Amino acid sequence: MTQPKEETAGRRLYVVSLGCDKNLVDSEVLMGVAERAGCVLTADPEDADVILVNTCAFIGPAKEESIDAILDVARYKKEGRCRMLVVAGCLAQRYPDELAEELPEVDHFLGTGDLLSFSQLLAPSAAPRLTIGRPRYLLDADAPRVAATPFYTANVKVSEGCSSGCSFCIIPKLRGSQRSRPIDDLAAEVRRLKQRGVSEICLIGQDVSAYGLDRKDGTTLARLLREPELAQGDHWLRLHYLYPRRVDGELLDAIGEGEAILPYFDMPVQHIDDAILRAMERRDDEASTRLAVERIRARFPNGALRTTVIVGFPGETEDRFGRLLDFVAEGHFDRLGAFAYSPEDGTRAARLWGRAPEEVVQERLARLMETQREVSRRRLETLVGQTVDVLVEGPSEESELLFAGRMWSQARGIDGVAYLVEGKAEVGRIVPVRITEAHDHDVVGRILRRKPKGHRRGPD
Repeated sequence: MTQPKEETAGRRLYVVSLGCDKNLVDSEVLMGVAERAGCVLTADPEDADVILVNTCAFIGPAKEESIDAILDVARYKKEGRCRMLVVAGCLAQRYPDELAEELPEVDHFLGTGDLLSFSQLLAPSAAPRLTIGRPRYLLDADAPRVAATPFYTANVKVSEGCSSGCSFCIIPKLRGSQRSRPIDDLAAEVRRLKQRGVSEICLIGQDVSAYGLDRKDGTTLARLLREPELAQGDHWLRLHYLYPRRVDGELLDAIGEGEAILPYFDMPVQHIDDAILRAMERRDDEASTRLAVERIRARFPNGALRTTVIVGFPGETEDRFGRLLDFVAEGHFDRLGAFAYSPEDGTRAARLWGRAPEEVVQERLARLMETQREVSRRRLETLVGQTVDVLVEGPSEESELLFAGRMWSQARGIDGVAYLVEGKAEVGRIVPVRITEAHDHDVVGRILRRKPKGHRRGPD
């Protein structure tokens, strides 16, 4: 049941969205629900009647950031015109009763599966303080959405939840088991994005490589990638995330056949030591991880390979960490993200013994990132003198006089940028750029007036 528009019409809503891109999609739905109910979005928290904080609770630092954000905006109930503060997302799903007791300034808490119920909370007469159901919601192409990304890029959530069951991960309890959207529904969403002129479409999910397996009707990621609406066109299609055990020949063939599909592989390996991987309950071991890397490099020698790893997991001795460090030093990955292990209540890993002291974990983390910094720079240096496609994003953070963009091999927010020191192009356009300098994570180049003969979107 939605509230009558006359109760919510004209109310101004300010939104804080924290965490990953999957959570950002949820924020887009929440804003769409509010807009459909008659609310007006505002970029000024002092001007807002309603403030929404969509939280993250994946690891300890994310929970702290969420609490800080809630307390920060709560002051507008005294200093501004805010009359309603709503906390949504993973933190609300995970700790509803505790938060309700400790944060009296919050009027409503909304769970991860209750996005469409937001409209019921917006009216001044709204009653329930806790709207926390089982996480069963699955987005579809007709859901109300307000884009929270730049006009030239968009996220398409192909599935919700996760059934992998890693011992360190709380996501299944916060988001439920995996639920995949139908191929035709995803094709409809992508079609609308292309019609809107979006240049980059990112397929996201907790485990995109497991897409469709829960449907038990033959749906797979490879089948999805052969859908013409996704595979063909002038856009970029990017995938996040792939798990090593599911990188097989059929999937790689589908990626290679797709005109629009980037040979960009975001494949979290988490570790390389078999004992650690078993404790993580990852279903991959060193052999399957190396096989996935070999398959990718054999099929796409110049493809982009990114990973994430966890340092300091219980049982990680110096020797086991050394295996991870040596693996990274081999130079397989163009980019790498690393996190210190964070024990999360309710996970099996939180009960494990053998955690290294925090100072040891931080020292290992620093060594690992220094090793990857050298690998990243070496790999970027091979691009100097080459021409690559770059998506122009606008003035850089360094200077308004300097434009920046991203190579096809750089995902938004995590992979560095390409600084454009010469030439002109409209924001949102994909243009050829000759790389002139390479640094640890970024490159410098000049925009070419036209594509050289034989130039392609991705590498040969």
